[in-house]
Amino acid sequence: MMKTVLSKAAGYWILASAFLTTAPLRGQTEGPIALVLHGGAGAVSPEALADGGEKAYRDALGTALDAGYAVLEAGGAALDAVEAAIRILEDSPLFNAGKGAVFTSDGETEMDASIMEGAGRRAGAVGGVTVVKNPIAAARAVMEITPHVLLMGAGADAFARESGLEIVSREYFKTERRREQWRKAKGFAPEVRPQEDKPQARLDFPSVDYLGTVGAVALDREGNIAAGTSTGGLTNKRFGRIGDSPIIGAGTFADNRSCGVSCTGHGEYFIRYAVAHDVAARMTYLGESVAQATRTVVQETLVEAGGRGGLIALDAQGAVSAEFNTPSMFRAWIDGEGQRVIAIRKAGDDQ
Repeated sequence: MMKTVLSKAAGYWILASAFLTTAPLRGQTEGPIALVLHGGAGAVSPEALADGGEKAYRDALGTALDAGYAVLEAGGAALDAVEAAIRILEDSPLFNAGKGAVFTSDGETEMDASIMEGAGRRAGAVGGVTVVKNPIAAARAVMEITPHVLLMGAGADAFARESGLEIVSREYFKTERRREQWRKAKGFAPEVRPQEDKPQARLDFPSVDYLGTVGAVALDREGNIAAGTSTGGLTNKRFGRIGDSPIIGAGTFADNRSCGVSCTGHGEYFIRYAVAHDVAARMTYLGESVAQATRTVVQETLVEAGGRGGLIALDAQGAVSAEFNTPSMFRAWIDGEGQRVIAIRKAGDDQ
């Protein structure tokens, strides 16, 4: 029988029943549960955090964390917890995912998302969707309904409609804050040029930006890990650009034998270096801890390549890692020992 759990967070009730599985639960003490979220890495302007801005971000992260964790506490599946948490972040105009997604070069929004479970490595993703209210739900539907992993553009939108997902107008996603960011970005045309010693061209973007991708990784009582990521991409992006967020192994990865990972940053680097999978591979083949693996990939591999961003990861024991090489990364977690953290800046600068 489906159970209903109500969790009160940030002043309103969150109904978690829709995200609880109906399968019989094992003993409630048989394994740790944990959940970690991110709301994007980058350099956040002081203005964005002033006048109650920082509290708004922390409250939004806390609401999503409590909603996802309520699913896990009730014996729900990691997949359900990930979707529940990411839906709330997608519905918040504070983040670059769902409502509040950044504008493309032509003043529209195009969103990407992916989700993966670690037991059988099932995965689903969508790229360049424009009308589905919660892209993470579309990604999960791809995984559970189709034989495919990634659908994109008009086909992904049509699939979302046919699957009965909530559809909204394109205006729903647009906020005045993102419109102003887009107007400023239109005055900066990224220069595409080859690097001196490498054939891969690079895009020179402004040095100060906030990459507000959202993501979640969860561990349930059954020992299953799931991960998901959702984004609006880069402000002023062109040519139908797709970043790492919907790419399994680059922006999202989950394997019960090692960890779950969700990334945020300049996606071109995360794709080229298969960042999410690289963390899991280091744990599997080198025996590194989740903390060691994430530190090496983010602070060495990405830094040496010139890539900026961060990631969250969670292992099978509920150990959490949140690593980033930018000035800040919005993050929150409740680890396997029940420790609850919400943070924005570097460790030690704010907790």
